[in-house]
Amino acid sequence: MSSEPVGSDGALPRAIGFGRFTLLTYSRELLADGAPVPLGSRAIDVLFALIEGRGLLVTKDELLTRVWPTTCVEENSLQFQISTLRKALGEDRDFIRTVSGRGYRFVAELTTPAPRARTHQADAAFEGVGREVAEVPGSKPHHNIPAATSDLIGREVQLEDIAALVSANRLVTLVGAGGIGKTRLALELGRRVLEDFADGVWIVELGPLSDPALVLPAIASTLGLDDTATSPNGLAKALGSKRMLLVLDNCEHLIGAAAVIVEALLHANASLQVVATSREPLRAEAEWVYRVPSLDVPPEAAEEIAELMRHSAARLFIARTFAAEPGSHADTRIGAAAAKICRRLDGIPLAIELAAATAAALGVEWLASRVDDQLSLLTDGRRTAPTRQQTLRGTLDWSYDLLSEAERAVMRRLAVFGGDFTMEEASAVAANDDVAASQVPASVANLVTKSLVVRDDSQPTPRFRLLQTMRAYAMSKLTESGEFDSVAQVYA
Repeated sequence: MSSEPVGSDGALPRAIGFGRFTLLTYSRELLADGAPVPLGSRAIDVLFALIEGRGLLVTKDELLTRVWPTTCVEENSLQFQISTLRKALGEDRDFIRTVSGRGYRFVAELTTPAPRARTHQADAAFEGVGREVAEVPGSKPHHNIPAATSDLIGREVQLEDIAALVSANRLVTLVGAGGIGKTRLALELGRRVLEDFADGVWIVELGPLSDPALVLPAIASTLGLDDTATSPNGLAKALGSKRMLLVLDNCEHLIGAAAVIVEALLHANASLQVVATSREPLRAEAEWVYRVPSLDVPPEAAEEIAELMRHSAARLFIARTFAAEPGSHADTRIGAAAAKICRRLDGIPLAIELAAATAAALGVEWLASRVDDQLSLLTDGRRTAPTRQQTLRGTLDWSYDLLSEAERAVMRRLAVFGGDFTMEEASAVAANDDVAASQVPASVANLVTKSLVVRDDSQPTPRFRLLQTMRAYAMSKLTESGEFDSVAQVYA
């Protein structure tokens, strides 16, 4: 790493470049390809300290002293800021190297770019912010909800139901399978109820975190309270009686920590409300669970475009296909193929969006003829989406990896059922040397709770089934395990 941008006296030039990034030292702003990257003051402090290290090790103690000079904080607060920086750097996250047990090194080649680092677009963005703040002296943004980039199709009823729950309850958890659209619903809800919360609506993204100890620092940093919030009670005290909505997104892999913190905050602040998204309930006090349904899929007889457009899954598929390939046209033949795709994908929004991207490239009818191979075909997710949402298999892997060994075994063995099944039938097929028959009901119940198995109560005896997408995935796991022949024999 070149040390030229850092002077011998430790002084920094007005701008430092590394990769596609520019750090404006005079305004403490980070730009990526000329556009501003939103970062909190603590993350910027950490970045400055690492750059000033000139490629050498900067110890954890040095960073803690530099970034929190007057406050005693836990090491996980530093870990969270490092995680935030790496997320902002994206594909260049390896610019920050971890020296195990000791600290971090910043290894990117540093340059001194031309004085004008911003693009016209970035200048306009900053000037617009300046005008907005000038209109309301001393004003601060009271939310961090990103602007919507596309319409939310087919969710008006769900939004009304969730808004009614939030108006009457302080903790509401949106539960559903991966890709069902929990995050999109939570974000749109936040936009709609923003005026109801004087101190704002704040989104805390837990998906990138792997350590439960980072949940509290993530919430505190989002709320600008990382100096004073070193425990759930400390964070609650710092919040005081603020009237705000806190949205905790993607809680499933850190669910224990999330539940404990949410309960502490709600007990301490009667004006606070929480919406969580998760693949299973938090099981926290006074929690109301809303199970997010799939989009409405067309019946088998539906072929006409007018009929298709009455079903939200088909509207989403057609809208996304036409957006990716504007020259597309819809007719009865295409309509029948689109209806088949939507049914086969269980009306799951993420799967439908992935399918639309594939259909735009290879043709709707071609995809419909091969949709049973969905796990290998649906791989064209947004480049900027989390890895688990870029392919259908990645989404299902995320859910499967969070299961216990017994739950994984039961789920993959249930794939031999082509339709629904009773608990007794599940026990007969799923019990084996590693899973006792007495364990199967609890495992099936957990799979229902975690949105991987669907329960049907329309008959006197409850029946269960795997969604088509989940069954295809479970069947692949059953084949990989080498158990297929033995389980199929028991089923037969």
